[in-house]
Amino acid sequence: MRNKGQLIVGLVIVLIGVTLLVGNLFHFNLWDFFWPLVLIGLGVWLLLRPRTVRTGTKVQQRLLGDVRRSGEWQVTDEEFWILVGDLKLDMTAAQIPEGETLIRTYGFVGEVKLVVPEGVGVSISSTAFVTDSKVLGQKQDTFLSTFRLASDNYETAVRKIRLESTSFVMDLKIRRA
Repeated sequence: MRNKGQLIVGLVIVLIGVTLLVGNLFHFNLWDFFWPLVLIGLGVWLLLRPRTVRTGTKVQQRLLGDVRRSGEWQVTDEEFWILVGDLKLDMTAAQIPEGETLIRTYGFVGEVKLVVPEGVGVSISSTAFVTDSKVLGQKQDTFLSTFRLASDNYETAVRKIRLESTSFVMDLKIRRA
């Protein structure tokens, strides 16, 4: 599956549903076991997570706040973990390497704003309960579904940016410089 975020959200929903069903069938409170198991699972996932990330990928984590980049900077594969906050990347003066650069965002509520130069291919995938997007002039809102869009030149572009976002509520704004 190209977007693992959709798989994770689906598994969490199924796990919550099974917990509620089993608790009702056997008349005891499974919530007493559910949250410790969620924390144990999250801990195991965090320990194993570095093995699933591309080599050389930078990871930034913020509980609250924004990440902003503009001017001259080197674009590389990165993961941003922002519980509540915004990610604003202005790539107009940035050095974008040839090939595909993967940027992943994970969070609860946030906004992602990208400004991409002409000629750079862009592919966007957002898995969220609610996604409000304005990407390359196209406005679309999604609810409980994955939003996907690629620029017309994505397959043929020398430089490509692939954005994968997993969140509860996401506001995407992607535009050309």
